[in-house]
Amino acid sequence: MADLWRYEREAREAGYSAICGCDEAGAGPLAGRLYAAAVVLPDGLELSYLNDSKQVTPARRAKLFDQIQEKALAWAVTWVEPEEIDRLDILSCRMKAMQDAFEALHPPADFALIDGNRDKGRHHAITAPHRLLVKGDSLSASIAAASILAKVSRDRYMEEMDLQYPGYGFAQHKGYGTAAHYQALEKLGPCPIHRQSYLVKFYAREAQMQLDGFAVPEEESHETADSRL
Repeated sequence: MADLWRYEREAREAGYSAICGCDEAGAGPLAGRLYAAAVVLPDGLELSYLNDSKQVTPARRAKLFDQIQEKALAWAVTWVEPEEIDRLDILSCRMKAMQDAFEALHPPADFALIDGNRDKGRHHAITAPHRLLVKGDSLSASIAAASILAKVSRDRYMEEMDLQYPGYGFAQHKGYGTAAHYQALEKLGPCPIHRQSYLVKFYAREAQMQLDGFAVPEEESHETADSRL
């Protein structure tokens, strides 16, 4: 089993005293906000099932969400709206959301462990003292905690959007590019929370099908949004 406190200890040995983990959720979906979280945990805190949010069941994520907020020394959740994702680019928005979460911590952190291998985009960058960790949400307790807060926050937001924009199935697929989501787009068209920049290929496919004189197929294999971008 991985030592989930290794990188926090190394940061403390380097002279930092308040180390947070940062992660984001929702880079790939066709619709909805991008969320990010930053969390400072008490050193050595043990939370059952704490791991990369994608490896934790929804019920356990919900329980961890409450436990993290209760026991963390500091935590913050931030987001970027779909309109800003369209105006900028998703990498810049990921950096912006995580930097915003870092800056929103109270009391503040002085170092960040960042999930991933990128710390800058064209428009925004991580400016806090930091270290990048590929697959950090399975290597660092702090990043894992941030991944839980970001994922649960975004999922709950998409469930609210399902009530506001019925028919798209947001509560089920959370905005990702599933076959059911594309079928809803074919029937209803995009709604205000869809990322127009992510729908370029969808529009191109629709136009090509019309030019070719074919109906859009009702069934297609499951693909993630990332594979269509």
